[in-house]
Amino acid sequence: MRSPSSLKQEFLKKWILGLQVCNSLKNMNVFERKKAIKLSADVAMASSRNGKTCWSRALIANASRNDNGKEFVEKILGSDYERQNKNSTMSRRTRCRKILKRSCTTIRKAMKRSTPSRPKVLAFSVAKKMIKKRTQLLKSVVPGGEFMDEVSLIEETLDYIISLRAQIDVMKSFANATEIENRKKDQQW
Repeated sequence: MRSPSSLKQEFLKKWILGLQVCNSLKNMNVFERKKAIKLSADVAMASSRNGKTCWSRALIANASRNDNGKEFVEKILGSDYERQNKNSTMSRRTRCRKILKRSCTTIRKAMKRSTPSRPKVLAFSVAKKMIKKRTQLLKSVVPGGEFMDEVSLIEETLDYIISLRAQIDVMKSFANATEIENRKKDQQW
């Protein structure tokens, strides 16, 4: 995993490029500009991971779904767009599903062999339902999470959190720098 400072630098570089692309688009209302800024931040964050994570590929794929987003993503990513589009995760997904299916089958067989008392079964089923519910919630939060098994989901979630933290830090620094610059301009007048 890369250091947080290099991740922040890469994000900032891509985000500034995205903001420049956003600024070059004229005749945008406030809502459209807000969407473009969010899209540029998402694409910058995802592209800073170089397509190595499932969530980053999912974010870029989601952003590329409509024509405007696709054009925007192509401008931000440049030559990396084609390379990231070619990365296929289908074989990995199939493999993960097979592993998950095999492990569930093994657990079921073990459960049939052992005959625990009624309270243990009830507690186990309640805990299993809670875990399943929370896993589904996590899958809905992490981009591309609906296609991941539990182990991959945890790994991707941790990486996504680190990237979000880096994004927040860069955006805070950017906002503070802008505020300081605006104060300097106000004092000059």
